[in-house]
Amino acid sequence: MSIMAVPAERGEIRESSFGFWRRSYAMVVKEFIQLRRDRVSFAMIVMIPVMQLLLFGFAINTTPRQMPSAVLLQEDTDLGRSILKALENTSYFRFDYEVHSVREFDDLLLSGKVLFGVEIPRGFERAVRRGDHPALLVAADATDPVAASSALSSLGIIAQTALAHDLNVGDPAALPFEVRAHARYNPAASSRLNIVPGLVGTILTMTMLIFTALSVTRETERGTMESLLSMPIRPVEVMFGKIVPYVLVGFIQAAIIVSIGVLLFGVPVYGSLMLLALLTTLFITTNLAIGYTFSTLAQNQLQAMQLSIMFFLPSILLSGFMFPFAGMPVWAQYVGECLPLTHYLRIVRAIMLKGSSLQNLEYDAIALVALMLFAMTIAVTRFRRTLD
Repeated sequence: MSIMAVPAERGEIRESSFGFWRRSYAMVVKEFIQLRRDRVSFAMIVMIPVMQLLLFGFAINTTPRQMPSAVLLQEDTDLGRSILKALENTSYFRFDYEVHSVREFDDLLLSGKVLFGVEIPRGFERAVRRGDHPALLVAADATDPVAASSALSSLGIIAQTALAHDLNVGDPAALPFEVRAHARYNPAASSRLNIVPGLVGTILTMTMLIFTALSVTRETERGTMESLLSMPIRPVEVMFGKIVPYVLVGFIQAAIIVSIGVLLFGVPVYGSLMLLALLTTLFITTNLAIGYTFSTLAQNQLQAMQLSIMFFLPSILLSGFMFPFAGMPVWAQYVGECLPLTHYLRIVRAIMLKGSSLQNLEYDAIALVALMLFAMTIAVTRFRRTLD
């Protein structure tokens, strides 16, 4: 009996081992088939590394060039034009605006349309010729210290060397004028004054997208969508009912982040809190509408999460949160303009650090409204198709 049992046990072991590998192989084949059918997941495997490589390789630049600037030229002289040309030759400055008053000058800085402003005062050339050593005034929007620091550091080189030939001065260090730079809104170049307001928009983007991106797909997976579709309710009403509760959640999140930023990190709020609350609500609603659109496109919660990640990745890289927006190539800036986070970062930083008004932020507010309406239109259209 014992001799006969040994071969039987060995056969059972071999059969068990063979069955293990056969069943494991079947599971591997099954997963590959399921992955092939899940086109969204398969696309994520390819698109996420490709997107990261392209964005970091082509769009990200920590040394911004050709930054939008304005000039207040109170006298039109050869020396003044030579100074502007010398500034442009550094490749840091691009003069898009020529203003005629200090008010226009300040409005452009408050709205974020320019990052630098150069003022050549009246009688500048005459004072130079007389040896009065006048000052060339340069104002910089220092809410983003990385974008402003490299350009400001180049001003000293201009004062010492760039105009030596124009002034016929043998010693460049003896140029009879000085460049007086003023870093506005963040003179200490504190990075937390730039990062903490940006975190408001970044955290809201991540959480609001995920909350609503899972809303419709969760209903489908739980089997409650059939009951919802059988009710006499229109797609707009469904979207409204799913978005409104999270508006309050997002507003509470924003209030917590701003309060911590002010109390713990000392971030100032120079602008209107009411305006900040109003535009933050608009930004929250825009992200909720985009997340709801993703939920109508996805077939399950995993796909909805993947779509949210695909949207969040360019948002954080191309909005100006991590890298200077002005340093990106033109095509990347066009993509960034289509992202709600880009406009909200300008809004929250402008209100908190600059004290900007709604008039200064009109362009970014209108952009958020347009993006919100566009996303809602797609969401309602897609949801109506599921009713058919």
